[in-house]
Amino acid sequence: MKSALQRTVQNQAAGSPQPGEPAFLVIGKIRRPHGVRGEVLMEIHTDFPERVQAGVLVYIGEQLQQHEIVSRRTHRDGLLIRFEGYTTPEAAGVLRNQWVYVRADDRPPLEEGEYYHHQILGMSVYDAGRGFIGWVREILSTGANDVLVIKNEQGIEQLIPFADDWIQEVNVPEKKLKVTILEG
Repeated sequence: MKSALQRTVQNQAAGSPQPGEPAFLVIGKIRRPHGVRGEVLMEIHTDFPERVQAGVLVYIGEQLQQHEIVSRRTHRDGLLIRFEGYTTPEAAGVLRNQWVYVRADDRPPLEEGEYYHHQILGMSVYDAGRGFIGWVREILSTGANDVLVIKNEQGIEQLIPFADDWIQEVNVPEKKLKVTILEG
């Protein structure tokens, strides 16, 4: 499972691409102004940082204020971004500690078998032998593969690797996940 975009905002008025899907997805967080030209340092929260380019429209903060990126360059483990209308560090300072979003319908397509986290979170999980076992409540990124945190009606958690041996079917439209619980 691709951990493309970690954090989401629900905003039904913005027109979600599919029912229950977030309208906006986080791509980064603005940390602080940088330099004297109005640039800000943005930490990256997307697997597609190459799409954050001049001319791209992004939405900043809880009010989802639209901003156009004027320039972008890499800086250590983040990006230095300048937005239209921000030419001084004082002006850019108002953006400090704000989340940066893109529209969900503007996200890149994924390859077969890859999913955004928001597509998996909340799915009902079924095992062929046991039936319904709970809902996906969290996804842990471990390096080798993601691990799903499944919570049942009693609040008991179970960890299931998002790997071929465990996951039999992912049905995004129906929000159902079929798994095989291995013994041991």
